[in-house]
Amino acid sequence: MIVLLITRFTVRSATVATVTAAGILAPLVATLDPGTTSLPVLAIGSGSLFLSHVNDAGFWLVKEYFGISVGQTLRTWSVMETLISVLGLVFVLLLGLVV
Repeated sequence: MIVLLITRFTVRSATVATVTAAGILAPLVATLDPGTTSLPVLAIGSGSLFLSHVNDAGFWLVKEYFGISVGQTLRTWSVMETLISVLGLVFVLLLGLVV
């Protein structure tokens, strides 16, 4: 997840960060049993949402659809995406204790 977040911060693209993290974790996932392979997938998915910014297409879709300013979109959409990402990580960590 840390590699994903670093890639997300530097490139500002959720797609690039997701593909990069998936490529790095592919050898690890191949060694996991089928019950736990979903955990890295969920971690990558939730990590890709962290800090949506002006370089994201979703950011502009939300801004234009709701007719709000860039500042308002940063305060609402970006904060919501970050909360979803952090809560997703917490969920994955808790799920890892059960699986």
